[in-house]
Amino acid sequence: MGDAPLLGGRYRLGASLGGGGMADVYRAMDTRLERLVAAKVFRSGADAAGRARFVEEARLMAGLSHPGLVTVHDFAASEDELYLIMELVEGQTLADAIASGPLPPQRVANIGAQLADVLAYVHDNGIVHRDIKPSNVLISHDGKVFLADFGISRLVDAVARITSSGVVVGTAAYMAPEQVNGGQVGYPADVYALGLVLLECLTGRVEYPGAGAESAVARLVRPPNVPIDLPLPLHRALVAMTTTDPKQRPTAAECADVLSGEATEVIPRIEAPRPSPPPKTSYLEVADLPEPRRKRWPWLVGGAFAALLVALLGWAAVPDEAPEPTLPPASGPAGVARLPDDLANLERLVRE
Repeated sequence: MGDAPLLGGRYRLGASLGGGGMADVYRAMDTRLERLVAAKVFRSGADAAGRARFVEEARLMAGLSHPGLVTVHDFAASEDELYLIMELVEGQTLADAIASGPLPPQRVANIGAQLADVLAYVHDNGIVHRDIKPSNVLISHDGKVFLADFGISRLVDAVARITSSGVVVGTAAYMAPEQVNGGQVGYPADVYALGLVLLECLTGRVEYPGAGAESAVARLVRPPNVPIDLPLPLHRALVAMTTTDPKQRPTAAECADVLSGEATEVIPRIEAPRPSPPPKTSYLEVADLPEPRRKRWPWLVGGAFAALLVALLGWAAVPDEAPEPTLPPASGPAGVARLPDDLANLERLVRE
């Protein structure tokens, strides 16, 4: 291995760290600075479009500086050698982490916040990554997250949206609906892809599996299934990030705020149907409210008894009516002749 030719006359390649469609990544030693690096080496036979994307990736990454981006140290783009020398991140990819099973919601929120913060920086520099997926996310041993592989990224105002062969660029399982439809691809496409990546972290499975065309079209048929039992901020973020309409998605900066817990009202809540309001009632004093039926009968019986007692007492207090006095039948002749008898009767009645 020590006799193998050096890459660029400087970098000694070691173990393979992985590979993609156009290049392989190796652990390497920078013999000039005596430090470990990661070397991304293009495979031989790459077409002109592939070489152009490689050079663009190198220049884009070299012009960016963020703690969540892999630092670019060097690159070469000759016909004989195409390579990119980068900071070596000791750890694993997010794809490796997911392979061990679903991740806890809190860890997913933390990973999402870090990636969203990186994307916010990238977007502020006018760049759309366009290939956010678990294998392009590196996690160091201390839990720090890095976004890598800008091989198919584009400036936001670039016209080209497809490769020279006419194929839409991106990974089918993580494409946004507008990418599938061949529409304008902007910052919201990265937000959508990040939402699907975080959803995969939570469930342990790809949301839209299958062959390229099958996977790509599936998102046009149904929205992703976001588990309802997630913490509210995480659930709200994923639903908003993966909505079909790119104009309705939050920005990467807003996602970073919500996922980190620094904000809770940046992303609008998905409102549930509101229940009908209760019927309006008049405000009554407590004394005006009727007592329950089971408590009313003692009062009714007591009241009736009291009324009856008052009636009886009133009846007993009323004196008996005196019999209407009647004159004894008159006797004797009418007129003056009987006057003495009438006077005698009247005197008797008065005395009585």
